[in-house]
Amino acid sequence: MPEPAGPAAEPSYEAAREELADVVRRLEQGGATLEESLSLWERGEQLAATCQAWLDGAKARLDAALAERTDAG
Repeated sequence: MPEPAGPAAEPSYEAAREELADVVRRLEQGGATLEESLSLWERGEQLAATCQAWLDGAKARLDAALAERTDAG
């Protein structure tokens, strides 16, 4: 799971999800230029990847905890 490492670090899951929702809203509203739309799309892809990395990390942690519990029991 990504860890905060300074100003250039990836955002938290919640921050990335919120920004992604805003990007989607802006794209759905229309009215942006092609260049702006492409930029928003690219940012949305980055944010979606960040969210997926957080979710994958959380799943791995849960799987490890469950495996540890099963091994101990």
